[in-house]
Amino acid sequence: MIRFINIDNCQYVMKENIKLLKALADDTRYKIIEFLLEGEKCVCEIFPYVKRTQSTVSIHLGNLEDAGVLESRRDGKKIFYKIKDIRVCDIFKALGEHKGKILKCGCCCEK
Repeated sequence: MIRFINIDNCQYVMKENIKLLKALADDTRYKIIEFLLEGEKCVCEIFPYVKRTQSTVSIHLGNLEDAGVLESRRDGKKIFYKIKDIRVCDIFKALGEHKGKILKCGCCCEK
């Protein structure tokens, strides 16, 4: 029996995986994601945690949102972010970063 592989699909999956890994391949973005494993957070909570300016954190949050890693919502003047792509949680689990954080329902298990 001959099995055919859809090369276009394999290349699409590979590109999506590379896009995700590139989004995580920065110290600041890694720390942001690590913090968001605990659940949804306001920008005003995120930037002190990562010890960067609010403008720097906002740029990185935008990059992560553009990559499909995060999603945001506005509540008045505050903007809240949470993890959108469950593969992020899988990556952090594989890296041994679970320590009980990922299991909280505010992260990836909402889906």
